[in-house]
Amino acid sequence: MNRTLGIAVIGHAPREDIAATVADYVPKGTRIVLRGCLDGLSEAEIAARPPINGDDTLYTRLPGGREVKLSKRHVIEHAPAALALLRRDGADAILFNCTGEFPPIPGDTGVVFPSRVLNGMAESLLARGRLGLLAPLPEQIPILTQKWSRPGLEVVGDAVMPSAEPAEIRSAAQRLAAHRPDLVALDCMSFTPAAKDIVRAVTGVPAILGITAAARVLCELME
Repeated sequence: MNRTLGIAVIGHAPREDIAATVADYVPKGTRIVLRGCLDGLSEAEIAARPPINGDDTLYTRLPGGREVKLSKRHVIEHAPAALALLRRDGADAILFNCTGEFPPIPGDTGVVFPSRVLNGMAESLLARGRLGLLAPLPEQIPILTQKWSRPGLEVVGDAVMPSAEPAEIRSAAQRLAAHRPDLVALDCMSFTPAAKDIVRAVTGVPAILGITAAARVLCELME
């Protein structure tokens, strides 16, 4: 019997780009259901709760393609309702579609958080050395550097929008390459496998991508 994967996006559903990428990695025939943490809120209502600082800043795209900054606190307030709806939809597994670091959220038992997947992979692959980070927004870099830092690991970061042209992504990768990282993490669910390919080719080191890393964990859970 086909199983159901629920995806909680931090803005509005649907996000066909996210659903399509995840579908390539989970078992064939998986039913994918998306719910947005901010579904039911207008863009004006979302804009009325802007991020208060870099730690509160999340990036996403709305269904029409517009790129926006969201308040993490605002997303957390509404996330329990989205998770509850996905459980009512019959989700056998749930993905929280953001690489940000989140505190415990009511209803998040068993939910796959990509940040924890990426951090675990990076710690396993790179006990000591230099980690390169690629994020959408410059204001996210200091917070992400702090999040990823641990003894024996130097973190260097750069920013480029996931929707950027390949040449812009290549330029960001070249800036990272100048720091000679041992591993690169693309720290946003909107970065694509194509972006990962560019980063890996330019830097000449392995790269890990939030959406595909999380999808492979989901596949393990759902097979």
